[in-house]
Amino acid sequence: MDEKSGQKTAAVGAQDAEAVERYTGSRIVAIFEDFRDPRQEWRRLFSELFGTFLLVLVAAGGGMMGQAFPNTISRTAAVVAPGLMVMAIILFMGKVSGAHLNPAVSIAFALRGDFPWQRVPGYIVVQLAGATLAAWFLQSLVNVSASFGSNYPVASYSSSDAFLMEAVLTLGLVSVILGTASGAQNLGVFGALGVGGYIALAGLWGSPISGASMNPARTFGPDLVGADFTAYWVYIVGPLLGAAIAVGFAFILRGRGGGLAGSAAAQGALFTAAENPDQR
Repeated sequence: MDEKSGQKTAAVGAQDAEAVERYTGSRIVAIFEDFRDPRQEWRRLFSELFGTFLLVLVAAGGGMMGQAFPNTISRTAAVVAPGLMVMAIILFMGKVSGAHLNPAVSIAFALRGDFPWQRVPGYIVVQLAGATLAAWFLQSLVNVSASFGSNYPVASYSSSDAFLMEAVLTLGLVSVILGTASGAQNLGVFGALGVGGYIALAGLWGSPISGASMNPARTFGPDLVGADFTAYWVYIVGPLLGAAIAVGFAFILRGRGGGLAGSAAAQGALFTAAENPDQR
């Protein structure tokens, strides 16, 4: 091959490489633009449904499997397992939907300004649906009432006592979530460790009184399938009150929300919208 032929071949090769690079770059841009399309909300909703299903599968499964197989699952194991599951869910799909898994968390993020209010109803509906599917699956599989996997105030304490416990526990949970989702304390994957660890610790000391639900969806699913909504108001009002107070505390600690870091953590990487992009 002469020198001119070699130069021509090299030029063609360079053009081909440039064309491939342009095509690859355009495809990547197209994929991200596709994710930014609000019509991709179904991906986020599926993520929340699947994640809440997995959470309730473990959280309700501890009590139900313990009823089906006595002396196999301790209270310690039953309350630690949901924390580990939440940790795993945040790590593997937190970037898709924010991994709320909890109506109280979705509402807290919206109150904080990190999550659009118009997306809250959809998140809550699929969270309730995911919890219900998990409870139905467990009841069908183990032939034990889903009510054994739900949360109820212990007999020796009043519903008011359980309500206060749920409010305080959720205050701590949402404070951890909002704190690790802020620009000042953005811990990345370590946020999963903080949230999962808190759920386990809260369950260890708070579960004897109220069950340490901290999540209206987690209790709703087993209650619906087990047809027993005894004192369910505790598991709605308590977590919502605790979440609202946590939002107030977050303002005191870090100022207003709606910044890039908090919004990205709350919404995931798909079509993130920041209310106050200058805020950290």
